[in-house]
Amino acid sequence: MLLGCIADDFTGASDLANMLTVAGMKTVQIIGVPQDGATAEPIAADAVVVALKSRSVAVGEAVEQSLAALAWLRAAGARQYLFKYCSTFDSTPEGNIGPVAEALMAALDTDFTIACPAFPANRRTVFQGHLFVGDRLLSESGMEHHPVTPMTDPDLVRWLQRQCRGKVGLVDNATVDAGPEAIDARFTELAGLGVKVAICDATSDRHLRALGKAAERLALITGGSGIALGLPDNFRASGALQAADANVAAAGGRAIVLSGSCSTATRGQIDSYRSQAPARLVTAEEVVEQGLGADTVARWALEQPAEPAPLVYTSADPAAVEAAQKRFGGQRVSMAIERFTAEVARALAEHGFRRFVVAGGETSGAVVQALGARRFAIGSEIDPGVPVLRALDAPYAMALKSGNFGARDFFTKALAQTR
Repeated sequence: MLLGCIADDFTGASDLANMLTVAGMKTVQIIGVPQDGATAEPIAADAVVVALKSRSVAVGEAVEQSLAALAWLRAAGARQYLFKYCSTFDSTPEGNIGPVAEALMAALDTDFTIACPAFPANRRTVFQGHLFVGDRLLSESGMEHHPVTPMTDPDLVRWLQRQCRGKVGLVDNATVDAGPEAIDARFTELAGLGVKVAICDATSDRHLRALGKAAERLALITGGSGIALGLPDNFRASGALQAADANVAAAGGRAIVLSGSCSTATRGQIDSYRSQAPARLVTAEEVVEQGLGADTVARWALEQPAEPAPLVYTSADPAAVEAAQKRFGGQRVSMAIERFTAEVARALAEHGFRRFVVAGGETSGAVVQALGARRFAIGSEIDPGVPVLRALDAPYAMALKSGNFGARDFFTKALAQTR
């Protein structure tokens, strides 16, 4: 193994695995840290992405999970490590990005790393340390309404400094634009000034490739999936990387679309898909207050025609989400809906459903855990950042979509490519 990756949610893991596969690395995605602890079994892959569900848990738990993943990857012989989080830097003023990054640095005995969530292909760019979604600052992009990690400050240096004990600095646009040598010199300068983590500007794939080249000597890199764009070339130049085949078999069986994301992009995708397919909205009130059973919704899905695949969604607009959180409590609502959706997926799998298209990071994590799949091969790209996943240890094909990813017709394309 050349590159060992730790992702803080399941959709982010598949996003990163897709990026590495497209760039020529044979990649395997693993759900959670394997049960054999720090003794890694052989894996025939250039890169392994360990998918955790640590983005929104308590800081201590996120650090514990991440260190366990690091220990396993080290035992598997990884040469370099990447901590992957969302391209919208989803976090709170307390963490979890900063505390996890610092814990990984301490474990690796390294005193400098970078942080770059930019993903220009999905319109996430960083300029002068500020994160943009399209032409809007992060704090004006809709992410300020996120039900779990509202992002109200687009200044990543300031935001990350709140989470870190060590000093946070910046590698600005002019430096990144000047190329790998200038970037590397800035790394050295910042480290000499006592900076532990440097936010890196990036507004194009060329910038990400330059950052990847400059990061060749770093033990740990942190960022969104975009930061991995330039890493495979480092291994290729050393002769360690061979050509990889990204083609994997899809799956037969019936399909279901499950959505828990409340993002603007996902709600647009729901509007598009439900105009042509049977759809069932499940509200927070039904789940938390009225005791709606997952078996009832699963039975509804079974009664629908196989094509087009039915859609079950808990996604709602910000006003409805806020009202439900005020009434029942934010954490209670989130956990109840995740558990409900997971139970629906499990019930449908027992009745022969084999293709699952899932929107939302937390929802995806709950569904994958419910289905018991632990390892995935990475297939074709559906939309930037979202590949087809084929379980290696279960009869499922899946597409796990981060809330803000994908075109308006994503569900239709995903269903076609998993067939």
